[in-house]
Amino acid sequence: MATLDYHPNEVARSLKVSRTFTIGMVVPDFNFFFNEVFLGVETKARASGFSVVLCDSHDDPVQERDLLAMLVRRRVDGILLASAQLNLAESRLARRRPPIVCFDRDPAGFKVGVVVIDNVLASFEATRHLIELGHRRIAVIAGPETTLTGRGRVEGVRKALQEADIPLREEYVRSGGFSSEGGYRAALEILQLPTPPTALLACNNRMTLGLMRAIKDLSLKCPQEVSVVGFDEFDWYELFSPRLTTVVQPSCELGKQATEMLLQVIEAPDRHLENHEGNRVVLKAELHLHDSTVPPASSSGRPQQNSIPLIPKSSAATEPAASPPPEQSSDMEGQVRRLGDAAELNQER
Repeated sequence: MATLDYHPNEVARSLKVSRTFTIGMVVPDFNFFFNEVFLGVETKARASGFSVVLCDSHDDPVQERDLLAMLVRRRVDGILLASAQLNLAESRLARRRPPIVCFDRDPAGFKVGVVVIDNVLASFEATRHLIELGHRRIAVIAGPETTLTGRGRVEGVRKALQEADIPLREEYVRSGGFSSEGGYRAALEILQLPTPPTALLACNNRMTLGLMRAIKDLSLKCPQEVSVVGFDEFDWYELFSPRLTTVVQPSCELGKQATEMLLQVIEAPDRHLENHEGNRVVLKAELHLHDSTVPPASSSGRPQQNSIPLIPKSSAATEPAASPPPEQSSDMEGQVRRLGDAAELNQER
């Protein structure tokens, strides 16, 4: 075969065995997290002789439906879906061929196959860590309320505060839209409140980048003046000083387990659909403690936030920070600039 450069006709093969040995994967965004999930999916699929068609719905239910229809027309053997919809019609999808397994997001009413992270527990443990350090003014930069991920992480923060008899102030919750720019603007609003928080939780990696940029632009010191907890931990996070305390999701394992479940459905769909108890897998995130969270400073040790000017979006890159020592300011500015470029490159891809 190698001498003749012969390649089997996969189309003919798929007609004979009624399979294309292809899996479709629909994600709401090509970000750092879903890149890691895809690595797990592709590794497991390739080991089983399958290829993967990756699609981006841009978190739009209409585009998601179009992509699902396209994958059905291409006769994929199964679909992995991180849905942009809060509710899926189980009766329709349960009988769909090819079969669908949802991952990361758990749409209401869908019980055919789901692999998710426990988002409530993840943010609960992060918030409890801040409470144990002595923080009482804790704010959260949240994802969209239209996503179960965004709702779940805010619910975990609220639950931890309620157990400690600490109110979650309305002004301490801002949506960052799961984007770096959204996280930046939300952080500026929160950190310039008359009574600013002493700690913030950013509910995904891009919003964490925006938060750190806002801290730099407002000439605040992390963690001396504000503690930070982010979501997800990637190699380039080590460029931050201080090193960030983060909620680390098992993203690659999530992809592997979702693919394993889908392959089982492909092999025995009827048996899988009857076994509802084994159709839901919940993975646990881990809290990695580093240098960005410390006990809060005394109220007299932090300058009044209403005296710090809001840096307009157009001038944020040109106006120098005033407070930090020259070396620290230069280091932080370089770190945020490099990471911001990385985030923009990832968005373009």
